[in-house]
Amino acid sequence: MQLGLVGLGRMGGNMRERLRAAGQEVVGYDRNADRSDVASLAELADKLQSPRAVWVMVPAAVTDATIDALAEVLGEGDIIIDGGNSRFSDDAPRAARLAERGIGYVDVGVSGGVWGNVNGYALMVGGAQEHVDHLMPIFEALKPAGDHGFVHAGPVGAGHYAKMVHNGIEYGLMHAYAEGFELLSAAEMVTNVPGIIKSWREGTVVQSWLLDLLDRALDEDPDLATLTGYTDDTGEGRWTVDEAIRLAVPLNVITAALFARFSSRQDDSPAMKAVAALRQQFGGHAVHKR
Repeated sequence: MQLGLVGLGRMGGNMRERLRAAGQEVVGYDRNADRSDVASLAELADKLQSPRAVWVMVPAAVTDATIDALAEVLGEGDIIIDGGNSRFSDDAPRAARLAERGIGYVDVGVSGGVWGNVNGYALMVGGAQEHVDHLMPIFEALKPAGDHGFVHAGPVGAGHYAKMVHNGIEYGLMHAYAEGFELLSAAEMVTNVPGIIKSWREGTVVQSWLLDLLDRALDEDPDLATLTGYTDDTGEGRWTVDEAIRLAVPLNVITAALFARFSSRQDDSPAMKAVAALRQQFGGHAVHKR
C-alpha cells in the first residue's frame, strides 16, 4: 500500500522506516528538505495513486493548517490520518470540513515514542469502519507483532480520546515511580537505590516499560545529578482532567501528577511561602529566610 507521510521528526521519521521495512511504499514530506522525499505537498499528492492516504505527524499547533493545505491538493475518496497529539474535540470539525470535499478523516493516537521503530507502535484509531478497513495494511505494519497494540476505539475523535486518557495514566504511573525513587533516596538505611529499581524489573507487580526506562536512566546517571526537576506537559494531562471535571469522574492520582508538574517549574513556590508565613503568624514557627 502507498502512504503519504507529512512530518518526519522523531516519530514520523521512525514510522517511515518501519513502514518501508514492512514493504509499504512511503512518500514523505517535511519542511526540512534533508528529510523529505518531495519538495511540496502538491508533489507528494502527485506521487500517490488514488484513492490516496496521507498521514499527518506534526505538532498540534500546526496540524489544522497542515490538514487544510493537504485538502487543497487531495480529492474525493482520499483519506487524511492525523496521528499527532491533537485534542479529540478538534477531530469532528476537521472531519466535517473534509467531508465537504469528499475526503475521509481518521484520527490515530500513537504510543511508542522513539522506540516504536523497533518495538512497534500502539495505535488507538477513531473513524468510519470503511476508512479503517482500507488503512489496515498500514496499521498492521506499524503496530507490534501479535494480537495487541491496535484498537478501533470508535468514531472520529475516539482515537485521540483514548490516547488522551492513556497519557493521563502515564502521568500517574511516572509520578508514582518518581515518588518511590525519592523516598528510597532519602532513606538512611538504603545504600543502593539504582539496584532496587533494577531488581523490580522482573517478578514484581510494578514491572513495566516505564520502570525499565527509569532503570536505564539510573544506569546513565545514578543520582540523576545532571538533570533539573523542571517537567513540561504537552496538554493531554490537562485535557484528561478537564474531561474528568465534565463527567464528574474522580481522577485523584492523574490530577495530582499534573499539578506536581506545575510545581516542578517553581524555584520557590509562592503557595509554600504563604504556608510558611501562616505557620509563623499563628504558631510562632521558625521560618527560613534567604
